[in-house]
Amino acid sequence: MKKLIFIQALIETLLITATPAFAQSADVSKIQTFIQNIIQILVTLGGLIAVGFFIWGGYGYMTSSGNPESLDRSKKTILYSAIGLAIVLGAFVLTNIVTQLATSAFGGSTLSH
Repeated sequence: MKKLIFIQALIETLLITATPAFAQSADVSKIQTFIQNIIQILVTLGGLIAVGFFIWGGYGYMTSSGNPESLDRSKKTILYSAIGLAIVLGAFVLTNIVTQLATSAFGGSTLSH
């Protein structure tokens, strides 16, 4: 009987003084910073690709030598790269607006870059 009481007391003592689990805290600002970094990298890549297509279209436009098919293809390349660049920049602006709205609505630290 004394052994049972001793074991019960030992278990209760261990449960009361249990060490806390050292899990990673759910810091939203770290996640927000990570997502913003990914978006900035994608916007930079999109901008570089658009500039590459602008150059490609401009080169094709200059070297078309009056060939209507080549001239039309180069104009379309320049137009579509401009549309793509506008979409990338619009998505970047939209994500920044959503981030600011979410930060003000749900609280958190404002990030300065």
